[in-house]
Amino acid sequence: MSARPDRTPLSRSFFDRPVLTVAPDLLGRTLVRRTEEGPLELRITEVEAYEGESDPGSHAYRGRTARNASMFGPPGHAYVYFIYGMWFSLNLVCGPAGHASGVLVRAGEITVGADLAAKRRVSARNPRELAKGPARLATALDVDRSLDGTDLCGGPDSPLSLLAGTPTSSDLVSSGPRTGVGGAGADHPYRFWITHDPTVSPYRAHAPRRRST
Repeated sequence: MSARPDRTPLSRSFFDRPVLTVAPDLLGRTLVRRTEEGPLELRITEVEAYEGESDPGSHAYRGRTARNASMFGPPGHAYVYFIYGMWFSLNLVCGPAGHASGVLVRAGEITVGADLAAKRRVSARNPRELAKGPARLATALDVDRSLDGTDLCGGPDSPLSLLAGTPTSSDLVSSGPRTGVGGAGADHPYRFWITHDPTVSPYRAHAPRRRST
């Protein structure tokens, strides 16, 4: 019988490390979302790392803006952005303040509050699809821009926090190119996932958006 996931909150020092160290170490950890309707918990199964101003695939590549300001703050905070005018995505800020690196939480398994997640994800065909992809994950957990800058180490009163969970052994971690990232950042093997986990999202190569004529 497997041991229960560790309920110890992750400390700020966990996030205050190089992003390529933090990213695979997040696999198997427990993300807690507290809402007025009740709590939800997610076992993280897929992430992507972004190295900040040195990374062409990062929102911080061209410097600080009002949109990405949370990335330049202290580690252990959330960076939430709106993409394609439709979806939100949740990132976890890593490294020292000012470095602007972060980890996109791409997918996971809802372990607590699946009924609440299903109300928001009515198109999900089964529980494995509730948070299978970053937009689906944000929808399932009711994540939007109001959570941008949230302190993930803020204790039980914070709407978002991370628990130690069950870290994934390195021999069960796969890595490869990030999904949908083009240009100079296309081939960076900064996507990490739990091998063969059914909640991991499918890989999609970058497809340039066609301009209307």
